[in-house]
Amino acid sequence: MKRGTNLMERELQCPVCKDIVKQPVVLPCLHSVCLLCASEVLVQSGYPQPELPPEPNSPASTPNTRSPRQARRPMPKADRIDRALRPGFGTYPGRRRKEGPTQLMLFPCVPCGRDVELGERGLVDCMRNLTLERIVERYRHTVSLGSVAVMCQFCKPPQALEATKGCADCRASFCNECFKLYHPWGTPRAQHEHVQPTLNFRPKVLTCPEHDQEKLQFYCKSCQRLLCSLCKLRRVHTGHKIVPVTQAYQALKDKITKELNYILSNQGTVLTQITQLENAITQTEVNSVGAREQLAQCVRELMALLSERQAMLAQGLESSRQKRSEALANQVAERRSLLEHAGLMAFTQELLKETDAACFVHAARQTHNRLAQSIESLQSFSLSADPSFRHFQLDVSRELKLLTDLNFIQAPLAPVIDTQRTLAYDQLFLCWRLPQESSPAWHFSVEYRRRGVVPGGGARGGIRGGLAGARWGWQRLEEVSGTSAVIDRLEMDSVYVLRVRGCNKAGFGEYSEEVYLHTPPAPVLNFYLDSRWGLHADRLVVSKEQRCARSVPGLSLLQAADRALTSCHLTADLLVGDVAVTQGRHYWACSVEPGSYLVKVGVGLESKLQEWFHLPQDMASPRYDPDSGHDSGAEDSSDSPPSFTFLTMGMGKIYLPPSANSHHGTANHRDGGITNGNGPSSPTGVTYPLPPRLGVCLDVEKGRVTFYDAHSLRPLWEGPVDCSAPVCPAFLNFVFIFHFYETLVFYCT
Repeated sequence: MKRGTNLMERELQCPVCKDIVKQPVVLPCLHSVCLLCASEVLVQSGYPQPELPPEPNSPASTPNTRSPRQARRPMPKADRIDRALRPGFGTYPGRRRKEGPTQLMLFPCVPCGRDVELGERGLVDCMRNLTLERIVERYRHTVSLGSVAVMCQFCKPPQALEATKGCADCRASFCNECFKLYHPWGTPRAQHEHVQPTLNFRPKVLTCPEHDQEKLQFYCKSCQRLLCSLCKLRRVHTGHKIVPVTQAYQALKDKITKELNYILSNQGTVLTQITQLENAITQTEVNSVGAREQLAQCVRELMALLSERQAMLAQGLESSRQKRSEALANQVAERRSLLEHAGLMAFTQELLKETDAACFVHAARQTHNRLAQSIESLQSFSLSADPSFRHFQLDVSRELKLLTDLNFIQAPLAPVIDTQRTLAYDQLFLCWRLPQESSPAWHFSVEYRRRGVVPGGGARGGIRGGLAGARWGWQRLEEVSGTSAVIDRLEMDSVYVLRVRGCNKAGFGEYSEEVYLHTPPAPVLNFYLDSRWGLHADRLVVSKEQRCARSVPGLSLLQAADRALTSCHLTADLLVGDVAVTQGRHYWACSVEPGSYLVKVGVGLESKLQEWFHLPQDMASPRYDPDSGHDSGAEDSSDSPPSFTFLTMGMGKIYLPPSANSHHGTANHRDGGITNGNGPSSPTGVTYPLPPRLGVCLDVEKGRVTFYDAHSLRPLWEGPVDCSAPVCPAFLNFVFIFHFYETLVFYCT
């Protein structure tokens, strides 16, 4: 019961004085504070003393008629007011208030941790929280906080009697005699409302702070404010949804009742969570002790290693000292032997006393050698050992920096998605990297979901590797060791949201920014390049994988230029896919190097392509019109669809033909498409920057082909194509030779 009482008191506390609220007012942020506390905070902020509502309207004017609330009201402590005004709450214009236009008052709300705008009139616009006052009064009687007798406010001390009645209109408490005295029978005061004696009288009803004595009868849902009948007529509420306050009361009461019933019906869940939280607190204490012990152990290991290293370095230093000391001591002894009457000098003097020539020569040769060495040593004197020990200085700057940066291991920072390498095709290819300042990651967790999937709807599909996901929400690919992942078995024409985070000993780090990838509008058609016809091997080389082709200069190209009789020669090479389709919808994508001179990408009837490119013809033939909406060899009838349709691109640009021969019903429904229906219209077509990847979608049943920016799945252009026979992907590469006076100037591929 005591714990419940303490929790209840926390709900009734003023955030400024930390006592049970008295005369609470509601701030615009919906927090309640004592009226006097709010006034003191504003004064401390530099604003003028606000005009507070008058205290009890007593019928007498003696000091005893004033409410004892003013005398017994404890002022907020200075340190609590300072905490409310700490710098984190911002600046207050009232501190340096100047004469001029009225400024808005800012109140530093403690629970919000920010400044709350009170308006120009300050606390006058803040209404009393009468409901909270009633709750406080009931709570005081419940816990015997109100057991102190309320004394009559009109009896002269020291004979003051206990009050027996209170007057809601006079807002004062009376004993029986004083009540009769101030409420004579037959006068208007006799009609005043009688209440229980109390020290805290409140208004009977809430009235409008702007229009005196006007009851608040309406509620503006748009502004979330109570209104009187005059406020309702203001222009500021024009078009707002205003309802009677009784309707707002019933709606809000029903919501709170439902919320209360829900929480009360889930008391078991609350208790379970409380148990989990208490266990978490216990585990926190236990784990902190373990972490502290591990920290001490690591420091001890470092100190032990330092001590071991110190002993080894000291041993090497001592060994060097001994060797140098011995060398210098030997040098000292050698020099001392050169002193007169000592060592070699004394021996030499005695040797010179020998008179026998043969004996002298026989004995003096060694002495002569020693003297010669001593003279040479005297003339080129140097220390036999360096006493400075300069080479025994430690450079610990790197180690000190490491020790300075020594800290607990941090979880990896949010990875950065590589948008250039991340793409959607028949699979989702996701690539990322860690920031340079990030801690290393042991592995990564990749998560993805379909955009717009609601709980229970289910995102079908899976990912390569152990997928641990539900039927809706985020699906995960755990413990990805590298910095890339592949997600397959996807829904067509869907937007997928992807994110990734790293993990190490410290746990999981922050998620990367979410990226959105749009899957192709149709199943992907896998094919290889077929170079069996329409290809000159000396001008176009297909890779071994038959997935890539590159144009190369060759001898035949130069010879063709030399034989040319005209000043311009244009030749083309055809590549087709080794798969032809007859039904369904299919999608594929390709990349064209920006430096390519002239390339066409599209589709066509396999038989017509073979027929056209097996016939000897000049590319300048009327059958080829580079400005037509589609390059077709069967344009005899304008009503029949063309046998093949291409888009032209080169030198970093893509040419979109005019929309006269194309249908935009499909392309225009997508936002951001740059088809002629959505982009600039031109009778001759328009050019746009070449996208990094070009997507092609063929709908055989409708006889339509749509070109996309494969990176964003934005439609570029749509047109018809004849699908009465097998249709295959086709690619044209053009080579242009400029010939002047039978001399080759340049060629471009």
